Amino acid sequence: MGILWSKGNIYTMEKEGEKVEAVFTSEGKILGVGKEEDLLHDFGRDVRQVVDLRGKTMLPGFVDSHIHLIGLGESLLRPDLARCGSKREVLQTIKEYASRLEEGEWLIGEGWNENAWSDSREITKEDLDRVVPDRPVLLKRICRHSAVVNSKVLALAGITGETENPPGGEIGKRNGEPTGVLKDAALDLIAPLVPKPSLPFLKRALKLAVQTCRRYGLTGVHTEDLNYYGSFRDTYRAFQEVLQEEEFLFRAHLLVHHGVIDEWHRAGFRYLRGGGNVEFGAMKIFADGSLGSRTALLSGPYKDDPANRGIGVHSLPELKELVRKARELNTAVAIHAIGDLAAEWAIEAMEENPAPEGMRDRLIHAQVLREDLLERLKKLPVVIDVQPRFLLSDYPWVLDRVDRERSPLLYAWKSLLKAGLAVAGGSDAPIEPVNPMEGIYAAVTRALPDRPDEAYDPGERLSVFEAVSLYTSGSARACLREGTRGKIQPGYDADFTILNKNIFEIPPEEILDVEVCGTVIGGKIVYGAEDGIKAGT
Repeated sequence: MGILWSKGNIYTMEKEGEKVEAVFTSEGKILGVGKEEDLLHDFGRDVRQVVDLRGKTMLPGFVDSHIHLIGLGESLLRPDLARCGSKREVLQTIKEYASRLEEGEWLIGEGWNENAWSDSREITKEDLDRVVPDRPVLLKRICRHSAVVNSKVLALAGITGETENPPGGEIGKRNGEPTGVLKDAALDLIAPLVPKPSLPFLKRALKLAVQTCRRYGLTGVHTEDLNYYGSFRDTYRAFQEVLQEEEFLFRAHLLVHHGVIDEWHRAGFRYLRGGGNVEFGAMKIFADGSLGSRTALLSGPYKDDPANRGIGVHSLPELKELVRKARELNTAVAIHAIGDLAAEWAIEAMEENPAPEGMRDRLIHAQVLREDLLERLKKLPVVIDVQPRFLLSDYPWVLDRVDRERSPLLYAWKSLLKAGLAVAGGSDAPIEPVNPMEGIYAAVTRALPDRPDEAYDPGERLSVFEAVSLYTSGSARACLREGTRGKIQPGYDADFTILNKNIFEIPPEEILDVEVCGTVIGGKIVYGAEDGIKAGT
């Protein structure tokens, strides 16, 4: 017995503009697509329910190819510093939040972004000591590659003016004394001290994140969480226990950070295996940091910081050794590389340690590239995992940071597609908002919402079809599911995103106004049954 979906704009995403009248699904799969009359003829006896789409637009289920799902939930439970428009507002927010904490409890927040402030001065330990003098404070920058801590944390970690920078990291100092700012591998100096969240907290964060994702039309995500919350097994257990609940039906593809890969392997886990709606993905490796914190590894100096080229989290030989290790474990790699030199190193590591037959690596972010790197990427089995929403946060300040003559391809998504590369789309939430509409809008317009007529590198704009494909067929290719997800075709999973407007027919500037009125996973409406679609028998 199954469900007939009809009376809407049903786009298969097989090719641009292709629509069908109706879809028949049963036991979580799509069994037929085409004219409603033909499906009723073929499956009429098995139709137990009819869903009237009421003229809405149905697409394959959106999947975010790069997110931190527990981190998204955490951001909903802790102070949201991304909303703060100034350093003063950040300090006032944490002062108020501290008053609600238990005695001795750490104050942990994230999302501050000095590039978006009216007063873009760096937060220091002295600022934190002044407003929260009685407890450890850890505030993660929006990119999560930099953080600021107060004097209590520095003392607990034994960080002084004599402490040297660890490989791949930087301890901020002024006049020989630590400022409280820690970048990339320097964060490892405090990591063992940070209280680990309990299993109930992890589950609570996951539940909030899943509900939020489904509200924005996401039927699944590719997420990287397994190295940040103490026990790898407890974190995985949280995913298993939450996502098996009917109330929190969702699909999760888990990247495995290289820091827990040995524990993962000893436990008997393997690439693309798992249980239920949870499966394991590639080994995650960080090659560099972020442009916002000037830790992305560039092939030349930053325009606004000539003495700095960024930070390589690993040396090139170390990066190659990590990729070699992944091959020994018979897994793909997913390498975070924002700067062009980081991308070059990642490509060289993948070239020297080719992916096994049938596997596909991924290069995550790839915000700064060169033409010669595209030519090398074309020869590799790799998916480029991009986050279009970054454009709305990073422009125009990023233009003052990167030398375009040396690295001309900046957030160059059209160039990636023209080169024939597979491209997937994600948000990197909670670093950016999780709403896919914001990413699609950024990819299509390359303009800030308050300046819609000022497109940045307009030749790199995507069509709406190309942009939607990032979150459908693109995400499916990134996890080797292109034969079962990302399109509305017979044999595919019955995962759908239903929109209140036809995204292909509205002006691009209206994309941000598009709302999700239905999210369907395995044929089950998990969000929005009362909002614009009607299920009947």
